[in-house]
Amino acid sequence: MMRIKKNDTVVIIAGKDKGKEGSVLNVSDIKDKVLVKGLGIVTKHVKAKRQGEVSGIKEVETLIEMSKVLPVCPFCKKGCRVNSQTLDNGKRARVCNRCKKVI
Repeated sequence: MMRIKKNDTVVIIAGKDKGKEGSVLNVSDIKDKVLVKGLGIVTKHVKAKRQGEVSGIKEVETLIEMSKVLPVCPFCKKGCRVNSQTLDNGKRARVCNRCKKVI
């Protein structure tokens, strides 16, 4: 079970955006990276490929290592580690390590 899913709110724990929160736009299973809205922004030099297209420097969101983000528990309002737990109906759910509530 993945500890971070699309539309989760996460907090960055390392790097230039340390301490900032954002929502997950995309999760890359293969690379173990996530794309967070408004975070992990880098400048990219873009060359015009067609006539009429503008070249220049653009800011682009990049993938962030999954080990550098923590999901934010909606009950604790803090970044937390996540465990999985089997519920009574047999389904697995993500559980906050701090407050032991289902996320």
